[in-house]
Amino acid sequence: MSSLADYSLSILRSADEMDQASWSQLAVAGDPFLSRAFLGLAESTGAASARLGWQAMHLALRDSQNSIAAFLPLYLRHHSFGDFSRDWQWAQAWQAAGLNYYPKLVSAVPFTPSPGSRCVLSQSASPHLRSQLIASCIELATELEVSSWQCLFVPQHERHVLLDAGLLLRKGVQFHWLNRQYRDFDDYLATFTADKRKKLKRERRYVSDAQLRLETWHGHEVQSQYWPAIYRQYSNTFRRYGNHPAFSRAFFQQIAAQLGEQMVIFAALAGEELVASAICYRNDTTLFGRHWGADIDCPGLHFELCYYQGIEYGIAHGLQRFEPGAQGEHKLARGFEPVETWSAYWIAHDGMRDSVARYFAQEEQSTDEYQLAMASHLPFKLST
Repeated sequence: MSSLADYSLSILRSADEMDQASWSQLAVAGDPFLSRAFLGLAESTGAASARLGWQAMHLALRDSQNSIAAFLPLYLRHHSFGDFSRDWQWAQAWQAAGLNYYPKLVSAVPFTPSPGSRCVLSQSASPHLRSQLIASCIELATELEVSSWQCLFVPQHERHVLLDAGLLLRKGVQFHWLNRQYRDFDDYLATFTADKRKKLKRERRYVSDAQLRLETWHGHEVQSQYWPAIYRQYSNTFRRYGNHPAFSRAFFQQIAAQLGEQMVIFAALAGEELVASAICYRNDTTLFGRHWGADIDCPGLHFELCYYQGIEYGIAHGLQRFEPGAQGEHKLARGFEPVETWSAYWIAHDGMRDSVARYFAQEEQSTDEYQLAMASHLPFKLST
């Protein structure tokens, strides 16, 4: 068995610094976001660039053969846009204490609040390397004199290792659709109360009455003439709400070609004109909803492309879960259930750490109450 002394730490200034063979050895369960394609293109096309506040400092533990045994996505950040850390008011608290909040370190996928592995091991590595990876990150954070390191949207098996390393855990809630072996969409709707089922069917009729043609394309199936519309619809949605559309058209076209069936586009066409689209990604078990936009105003179209088409796709492909993104209590009426998410925070300053710990404890109680309250609004029939 190898000892910790057999491993050396290196910092990758880009996801592309790791070759594809090494990426393929990482045990990420087909996560499309924690891939060389997604991270590398996000960085090289400018979405996750240092210019926009994403300075890559990915950590890699290498064994005696120089093979990568463990990996941690890591960015030095001077603001919080796009990492979904929910810390927008923290800078003021640090300032009031005479401290600087930025820069901070963040382990997350840029602009992607999907739970997934962060302390990633190669398929042959020992689990003890997670602790070494975490210790290395804390050591780097101390050297850089950052305010904090945030490891966001972590799975359960990493949560406990992060807690053992002294990080604070923070609970959140997202709304996910869970596939309970439904045969088809009608079988799923049969679990709704009559009133909720009627409302959902009415929403779907709005779209069918508009005589739009709905299609599903995987990334490599998208015809080139549709990319301008897809990108315009995505970017217009962001601008409509005063946000910056970080991903470029080049990113989407290249990621579609590289991910192939791991990218899913739900499209609405009027004749041959693409009038609305929803961009999703998937692995073997889960569909991830990411972006949407429309050139027309059609009642129910958002729900159709962003939720109902994804549910139908999940059932047809035997997926276990559909994660349509952060926030959105309106998802409850469509059968998306409140599920917990967890993130971990290392805080450099002892006094601020104590304050954050107290805040998290109070927040977790209210989050538990919120999750329970949201579950009471689900559209399903009561179990008998």
